[in-house]
Formats: sequence, structure tokens, C-alpha cells
Amino acid sequence: MLVVTTENIPGYRIVEVKGTTFGLIVRARGIGGDIMAGLRSVVGGEIKEYTVLLEDARKQALDRMIKNANAMGANAVVMFRYDSGSMGNMGEVVAYGTAVVVEKV
Repeated sequence: MLVVTTENIPGYRIVEVKGTTFGLIVRARGIGGDIMAGLRSVVGGEIKEYTVLLEDARKQALDRMIKNANAMGANAVVMFRYDSGSMGNMGEVVAYGTAVVVEKV
């Protein structure tokens, strides 16, 4: 599966647009991670517990988006983006783009 942030893929042409594809994940931080992060925020620096949490969430959202695009019959995703937000102690990450069928030129 080709996944790009651009509108086109060099060396390929889009032969069919399947539509919007996305992968969504909502993760809750554990109380232990919140306590450690709170302590780190007092002294400053990177909050590694949250960095790991967000990296994992992004990977899972990307994997889900690719799985969705495959189910739609696509072999590539163009205009790929991430978005994120939070609700209380939960973090949401969505990976989205346009599922397409491409062929080599």
C-alpha cells in the first residue's frame, strides 16, 4: 500500500478514486502514566510516557486506515494526514486520506 501526503504519486497515475479512508483510535492514559507525567511536567523536559502513547496511537491509526483502504479495493492513499484531540484523560488520533487505485505509468 502506497501512502503519501501529496496529491499525486510520481511514476503512477490514479485510475480510480475509492473515497475517504480513515483509521481512528482513542487511548486512555493510565493513572501511573499520569502521575509520572505530572512529576516530569514540574521539572520540565520530554514526557516520555505520552510520547510513547502518541507514537503507538499514530501507528495503530495508520494501520487501521490502510486496512480500511484495502477493504475498499484501493492500492494507495493520497493526501494522507493525521489529526488528534483529547477528551479528559483520553487521546484521539485519526489517520485519513483518499483511497485510490493507481497504476505505474
